[in-house]
Amino acid sequence: MDKKVYRIGTRKSTLALKQVEEVVYLLKNVYTDIKTEIIGIDTYGDKDKITPISDIEGTDFFTKEIDLALLKGEIDFAVHSAKDLPDKVHNDIYIAAVTKSKDPYDAIVSKNNIPIENLGFNARVGASSTRRKSQLKKYREDLIVVDIRGTIEERLEQLYKLNLEAIIIAAIALVRLGLEQKITQRLPLEIFKTHPLQGALALTVRKHDRNLIKMLEILEKDNGN
Repeated sequence: MDKKVYRIGTRKSTLALKQVEEVVYLLKNVYTDIKTEIIGIDTYGDKDKITPISDIEGTDFFTKEIDLALLKGEIDFAVHSAKDLPDKVHNDIYIAAVTKSKDPYDAIVSKNNIPIENLGFNARVGASSTRRKSQLKKYREDLIVVDIRGTIEERLEQLYKLNLEAIIIAAIALVRLGLEQKITQRLPLEIFKTHPLQGALALTVRKHDRNLIKMLEILEKDNGN
C-alpha cells in the first residue's frame, strides 16, 4: 500500500459515519497500512426533513452532493447505505462493491416493548418508505400509519413527539449505533419483506479509477465477505 491518504465521502449522520468506520475496518483487515480521511458532506436529503421518503425513492436524494464531490475529485470514493443508491447511477460513477448485509430485517420499536401483533386497535405507527407503509396496512388494516423522517435518532424521538405507539426502522441501523436494546422485535421477512439491499453498504468510485476499483472490490459480497 502506498502513502496515499484515501478520502472517503459520506453523509454526516452518526449512522453514516459508523458505516464508514465499518468499511475502513474491513479494508484494514486486507490492507493493514491503508490511510484514510473521512469527508462529511451535507446532502439535500439530510437538509430536507419534510419530503416523505416515499416520494423520492429511487432518486439521488441522498447521494447527489456526494456524487458531485466524487466527480470533482474532492473525494476518492464514497460509502453509502446501498438502498440509498438511485435506480440509475451517474454514467461516470461505478459501484466497486456492495458488502454482505449483516441484518436484513425491519424492526419495531414500541413503547413498553409491545410487539406489533399486540398493539392496540388503531395504534399510531411511524414509518418512512412506501414499502413499510403498505406492509403495515396489509398486516393490520386498523393501524394508523404516520410518516416519519430524519436520522435514526430523530425518528426515535418522533416515537414520543408525534405520540406514536411504535415505529418501524431497519434493525441494522440500531445495531450499528449500539442501540440494539431498543428493538422490540425483528419482523418476519415473510410478512415484512425488506429492501433487497437492506443492511448492505455500497462503495462508489469514478468509473475510470481502475486501480481503486480493484482495491475495493475485495469487499464485494460475492467474494465471501
